Amino acid sequence: MRNLRQSAFTPDLGRNHTSMTEPQPGIYGGVDTHKDVHVAAVVDQTGRIRDVASFPANSTGYRRLVAWMRRHGELVRVGVEGTGSYGAGLARHLGGERIEVVDVNRPNRQTRRRRGKNDTVDAEAAARAALNGEATAAPKSHDGVVESIRALRIAFCSTRSTRTRIANQLRDLVICAPDQLRRDLEPLATPARVERASRFRPGELTDPTEGTKTAMRTLARQYQALTADLDDLRGHLDELTARANPALRDAVGVGVDVASILLIAAGDNPERLTSEAALAALCGASPIEASTGKTIRHRLNQGGNRQANHALWRIAMVRLTCDPATRAYTERRRAEGKSTREIIRCLKRYIAREIYRLLTNPPVVADRTDLRTARTAAGHTLTIVADALDTWPARISELERGVTRNDELEHRYRIWLGLEVA
Repeated sequence: MRNLRQSAFTPDLGRNHTSMTEPQPGIYGGVDTHKDVHVAAVVDQTGRIRDVASFPANSTGYRRLVAWMRRHGELVRVGVEGTGSYGAGLARHLGGERIEVVDVNRPNRQTRRRRGKNDTVDAEAAARAALNGEATAAPKSHDGVVESIRALRIAFCSTRSTRTRIANQLRDLVICAPDQLRRDLEPLATPARVERASRFRPGELTDPTEGTKTAMRTLARQYQALTADLDDLRGHLDELTARANPALRDAVGVGVDVASILLIAAGDNPERLTSEAALAALCGASPIEASTGKTIRHRLNQGGNRQANHALWRIAMVRLTCDPATRAYTERRRAEGKSTREIIRCLKRYIAREIYRLLTNPPVVADRTDLRTARTAAGHTLTIVADALDTWPARISELERGVTRNDELEHRYRIWLGLEVA
């Protein structure tokens, strides 16, 4: 089970929650980050600019930046723009120096139209955001297994998109191919079409048929190579997500893809999320108040991490098909007059609350190795069990290996094996 630790970016300095919004004696820093140069500013506790300077975006520049800030007084907090990109190295360095770091969003468009846009203005705005509590979010630490998952997922998504593009190109070649070739390949599904095309032995390329076969063979072999890479990357993600948070993987409706998205959204230091409402807002699943006068209403949150929002939607869709509790909730809400869309929004908010608990305080995952032990001791195959329980052998195998969770199927399986009493 994952060991949660204190984030390097939010050291325990003995401050309470209100200290994030109450200026304390000392100076506050702000940094506008870029690829080659970081522009830093320091302000005092009244918000007055003390100094602005530029530093190289490397380890030497980071040390000089910290020393320069500390020459102006006791450094309380530093606001950094782009902690997930150009500011990642600086955020790590500041965390290593036990300096409190907050992630600063770029100024909104109204502020930029009013004050203009340059690096000095952005650095000053970052410093004031750290001072007045406008920026309170601790950045992701990027120093654990979740960072490996993030990197692997980038490669996975890129490979998957490229494979889809190649499949579409192969399909288009079939549509425009000579009649005989088209009749042979058009009825086939993509895997069968790829297998057939990869075994072509084209002749003279001046013949359009042979030229088309050469192109198809090239694309088919690229597709096969990408499929092998996808299988490897999916296996790595399966292993790492299970190692990072077994309880999350054990949740109903959470597979490799969904788990990797949610872990990346939370980062290696999910304790930076102060509440389940914060996670819901991060995932764009929290309703936003849009009331005025006597009108009390809420609107949808169109912001947040849209991939994480999609992950919550996928969990809801899976549970609507296989989870009795979710189905019962849906029927109750539908009887109250809620539409399907409104019910799914409610489910996403509820799921966000559950995911928050799994990310920040994961419970111990039940050991299911006894299922396979009892089955093999009784001499039953996966097919026999699947037939008896009216399911697929793959579902039984996944349940035994802990890949998926299905409480209802597990309960019936244990009764069938004699491990539990009905």
